[in-house]
Amino acid sequence: MPTPTANTTRKKVLVFRELPLDQLARLQTLHDVIVANPRLPEQAAAFHAALANADGMIGSSYPVDATLLAGAPHLKVISSVSVGVDNYDLPALATHGIMLCHTPGVLTETTADTIFALIMASSRRLVALADHVREGHWTRNIGEELFGWDVHGKTLGILGFGRIGQALARRAALGFGMPVLFHNRRPIDLPSELPELVGKAQHTALDDLLKRADIVAAVLPLSAETRGLMGQREFGLMKPGAVFINGARGAIVQESALLDALNHGSLRAAGLDVFATEPLPLDSPLRTHPKVTALPHIGSATFETRYAMAEMATSNLLLAMAGQPPLAMIQLQSQ
Repeated sequence: MPTPTANTTRKKVLVFRELPLDQLARLQTLHDVIVANPRLPEQAAAFHAALANADGMIGSSYPVDATLLAGAPHLKVISSVSVGVDNYDLPALATHGIMLCHTPGVLTETTADTIFALIMASSRRLVALADHVREGHWTRNIGEELFGWDVHGKTLGILGFGRIGQALARRAALGFGMPVLFHNRRPIDLPSELPELVGKAQHTALDDLLKRADIVAAVLPLSAETRGLMGQREFGLMKPGAVFINGARGAIVQESALLDALNHGSLRAAGLDVFATEPLPLDSPLRTHPKVTALPHIGSATFETRYAMAEMATSNLLLAMAGQPPLAMIQLQSQ
């Protein structure tokens, strides 16, 4: 990862989620660093005290809103160790003139792996069958009541066709012979951008995708347009026996509508890595629903990928604080 080439004056950096030690050392070489995780009660006071003098911040998974920014008068850049930025009040950042960096690209393949694993697990009932063995119930060959359903050859509908959606399409179409339908805001020119998927993937309207796909996977970013996108009407359009997968953001799905489709509709199963409230509350019916495979938001949770994200986020912060273009930043617009 690149390191700033210009000489820089030492600035105040607030690390609000732990970094690998070598990446922390990169920051400490050039700047004065305070590590304070506001999620930990014993560090919350130090975090808020450090905000008052912070020129830059780096971390993830903590809400940064207008109230917090009011206590950070010197802040110029935030480097998020994430791709999604729904924890950040973007208009408030724009109003304060604060740059927001993020880490796209490095987690694409890992997240696509996770989503395809959910497709496999939900369709072949892998978690339930593993529990069947673990709990000592495998005393004879299983019967049809425990059979799963094939994945190969089924039609996969992908909601969102950015980096992760495209990586998911390659796995499905090229690896499992699955026809792919996708719905995306930005037009995709397959012959020039994804020639390997020509004849194997097709753009279509949302309603048409829902009606035709055997498996629907959401990989959309959370925005005003996508919040609550999958509701009662949308689940009602899906094919009898279809499977729904969410590897994007929990708020894209109206969870009450999903539960209704699982309990009373024709939805066969759901695989979920994300939820409206995380961690998933113990009283959530999704936690123990027999048709749901639930994961604890692990889309990018591998040693290799989380390190690559931290490395990129560190480079972003160092570059931005040296007055150089970061590797990736969010284009902010004040309201």
